[in-house]
Amino acid sequence: MLAALLYGQEDLRLEQVPDPSPAAGEVVIRVNAATTCGTDLKVWRRGGHAKMLKPPTLFGHEAAGTIVALGAGVTGWQVGDRVVANNSAPCLNCFFCRKQEYSLCQNLLFNNGTFAEYLKIPAPIVQQNLLPLPDHLPFALASMTEPLACVLHGAARANVKPGDRVVILGDGAIGLMFVAALASGLAEWSQESIRQSPLTEVFLFGGNDQRLQIGEKLGAVKTFNYKQVEDVPGLVKQLTDGWGADVVIEATGIPSVWELAIACARPGATVNLFGGCPRDSTITVNTDQLHYSELTLKGVFHNTPQYVRAALNLLASRTLSLELLLSGEQPLTELGNVFEAMKQRQVVKVAIVPE
Repeated sequence: MLAALLYGQEDLRLEQVPDPSPAAGEVVIRVNAATTCGTDLKVWRRGGHAKMLKPPTLFGHEAAGTIVALGAGVTGWQVGDRVVANNSAPCLNCFFCRKQEYSLCQNLLFNNGTFAEYLKIPAPIVQQNLLPLPDHLPFALASMTEPLACVLHGAARANVKPGDRVVILGDGAIGLMFVAALASGLAEWSQESIRQSPLTEVFLFGGNDQRLQIGEKLGAVKTFNYKQVEDVPGLVKQLTDGWGADVVIEATGIPSVWELAIACARPGATVNLFGGCPRDSTITVNTDQLHYSELTLKGVFHNTPQYVRAALNLLASRTLSLELLLSGEQPLTELGNVFEAMKQRQVVKVAIVPE
């Protein structure tokens, strides 16, 4: 099959590799759509990821498709089933899993290789995070289950309350998904229910006017191009009666923006440091502000099985207009050009459709 392999920094190659075959407990899917992601872009530009992969490796982690092969012992699934698979599964047995802190699992299994004609799903993911798709949900939207699950996990950890004023720093796909989820008034996500509450006021800061327009369509009350703002924390205070934001969500993965996020927070605020920075990055925190303003700084990583199911339910409900993030479809052979377009911020997400 044709597949994309990451060899290093901005070194992505399309190669013919053997078709995958499922071992016991595994399934193989035909990839009907694999969406590009800001994390993929960062990994491509940096040449690796501390937790998810080490080059050379198959590349990509968001996909939906159709089961084409079942390994021995797999039950409950049939060839032809439409499915989406999360890119990870916790072990359920380690110290953190026993505390139900699944995103911190010591043995968290990651699966890469969605930019290919076929994708093998490891047994733990089949058992925990392989989900059936409703017939009405397009593959391209379904493939966004994984990033939306991360956003729902992050939103829950941010302690957003009804009526809060939230500042989101970053107009990439993740920042825009945070806008959609929080501005919609969705306050609680679970496998069983999606509950609405009074709307949250969301202010979005980014560097691309087209993306900021998408943010407005997704519900941001105001958007700002940070390149045209001399004092972002000062502007945030103007927008919030002189206090600062109740919640700040950092969605860029740039250390200086982590510091900016802290500066935008009111006393008693929660600052969600969601964007992953380059390895071994450091920031400076004013201890007086942290202590006397009783700030809560949270690092939030990845997702959990609960939020994978909630994300798929939310996508299936079509409550959020996340199709606005998709800049069409491209064949796998155009993947290199798609990443160059992402690097230039010409597109947000693209659905790669292997031929």
